Amino acid sequence: MTASDLFPPTRDAALARIAAVRPGDYARTRNALDGAVTRLSPYLTHGFVSLPDVLAGVVQRHPLRVQHKFVFELGWRAYFRHVWAHRGEAILQSLHPGPLPEDAYARVLPADLRAGATGVPAIDQAVRSLYATGYLHNHARMWLASYVVHLRKVHWRTGADWLLGHLLDGDLASNHLSWQWVAGTASRKPYLFNAENVARYAPPAWDSLGTVIDVSYDALDAIARSPLAVNGKALATAGVDEPPVGASPPRVLPPDPKRVAGRDVWLVHPWALGDPPADLPAGVLRLGWWPTEPLARWPWSAGRRAFVAARMQAITDDQWQGDREALARALVGARSAATLADPHVAGALPPQVLQRPPAALFPEVAHPCASFSTWWHRATRGLVQAEELAGLQAWRAATGDQRSR
Repeated sequence: MTASDLFPPTRDAALARIAAVRPGDYARTRNALDGAVTRLSPYLTHGFVSLPDVLAGVVQRHPLRVQHKFVFELGWRAYFRHVWAHRGEAILQSLHPGPLPEDAYARVLPADLRAGATGVPAIDQAVRSLYATGYLHNHARMWLASYVVHLRKVHWRTGADWLLGHLLDGDLASNHLSWQWVAGTASRKPYLFNAENVARYAPPAWDSLGTVIDVSYDALDAIARSPLAVNGKALATAGVDEPPVGASPPRVLPPDPKRVAGRDVWLVHPWALGDPPADLPAGVLRLGWWPTEPLARWPWSAGRRAFVAARMQAITDDQWQGDREALARALVGARSAATLADPHVAGALPPQVLQRPPAALFPEVAHPCASFSTWWHRATRGLVQAEELAGLQAWRAATGDQRSR
C-alpha cells in the first residue's frame, strides 16, 4: 500500500476519517499496530483540518469526557507545540542529559538500518513501511527510535532528522520531542521495548524473538547505559533502497509582482492546506507558497511533496517558490497579504504578511511546562466534558456550528 492509497490528499478524506473515529475502540486498541487509530496526523500537520475540527466531528457522534484517552492524545500534539513555542530552536538539542553523554552517540545512521536490513524484524518492517507509505504507527516509531538510540548508539537528533524526511506527518515539534522522550533527554528515563512487547502489539511478520531485543527490561536498561552498540545480525536480510529526499516541489513558478499588484492575497503554505477562510475579501488571489528556507533545511520525500502539491493545486490559483526576500519584493504592490500562522513557516514570511492565529483546541498555558502532566492539568483544570473546552466553543462560534453542547 502506498502513501496515496492510505492518505488521499483531500479535505473530504480527512473529514471522512474524522467521521469514522470510534473513541472507545481507539482507547482500547490504539497501542496495537492494527488497532483503531485515526491516521489523521498528515491532515493535521498540513492543516487540512484542525484539532477543533477533529474533536467537533467526534463529539457530535460520541460525547466524551475531557479525560478520555482520545482527547488526551489530541493534547499531546498541542503540548509539543507549547514546548516549541517556549523553547524555540532549543527543541533541536537535548533538553536535559540522557543516560549517556552526548559524545557517546554516533551522528550517522548505520547503513543496515537505513536499508531495513538489521536482522530485527520489528525494525526492518518499520523502515520498509516508512519508505513505502510515509507513515508509521506511533508504537512502531517508538520501537524504531529506541533501537536507534539505545542499542545502536546513534544520537536521537540524527534519527529524528532522518525520520522527519520520510514522514507525511513530519511535524518538527511532535517528531523531535518524541525522539527526545524516547532517548530520555525530555523524560525521566529512556523508553525501552523488547521482543515480548512487539509480539503483544504487532502482527506476526514483526515477531523478533531470538534477536538482540529478545531480552529482559533490566538487560535493556543496562544496554542503554552502556556506551557499546549492540549490532546484532547486521545485513541478515536483503535490504531496500532508501527513497531520496529533496526540497523542490513540482512545476512551481518564481514570484511575479505583476500577478499580485493591487490584489488581496491569501497565502497558502504547506502547513495551511485547509479551506480558505470564509471572510476573505471578494476576488482574493489564493497563492500557493513553497518557502525555500524550511524546505531546504528539512527536505521531504517525493511522496510528501506530491501529497502537499495535490492539495495546494486544488485550492490555489498559482503556486510560487522562493525565499523570504523574493516573496517580500513580489508582495510590495499587493493590497494586502495574509496567511495562517504556523511555526514551520514563521521565519520564512516577510513582515507585510499578516499571520492569522490558527484555531486552537486547548487554552494557552502561559507558563512553560516541563512535563505533559503539568501542562494537561493546567489546560483542562475544572473541566469535565470535552464540550467545555473553550477552543471548541470558539470554533463553533467562528464556523456557525449550532450543534447542542
